Amino acid sequence: MTPTVRISLGEGALGASGWEYITANKGGVEESLAVLHEEVFEELYGRDDDYGSVEELWADEEFMGEEGTHSILDIQRVVHTSAAPSTHAVEDYGTLRPMAPDRILHHFGADRPTPERFQELLDESYAAMDRPPHDRGGTLLDECRMRWTGLCVVLYTGEEPSHLGIFGYWGD
Repeated sequence: MTPTVRISLGEGALGASGWEYITANKGGVEESLAVLHEEVFEELYGRDDDYGSVEELWADEEFMGEEGTHSILDIQRVVHTSAAPSTHAVEDYGTLRPMAPDRILHHFGADRPTPERFQELLDESYAAMDRPPHDRGGTLLDECRMRWTGLCVVLYTGEEPSHLGIFGYWGD
């Protein structure tokens, strides 16, 4: 399955871009993220003479710190805690963390969500953006509350962890 990307501006997120991907599980979150980084880098910068690699892009601290890519390329590392990131902890920026198990059950109604259900919840989240904030309820996309961070969910085909659902947002 090719990674899917949707960019949007959410209510109250002026200047922020949301992004999400469904990508093949390559054996673990770090490995899957590395492959996704390469795919998205090639898509966004493959014909660009400014950066020859993801690492060169990340080395451009001025660009990455002020503008960013508005994509998964703004996420540089995985943390293995579902505890919420802190806007006061600089080390929490640019991180991807697993969604808490109780929040997975809340949104998906199962502890082994499928890629299809992930996509359905994304579609529902975007449809809810057309409603007033007090009328939306908490959507899947509302789980990621801190800019420059993302969440991931292991997705299953049958009993096998086949994909990762990744979402978050960039913003100033």
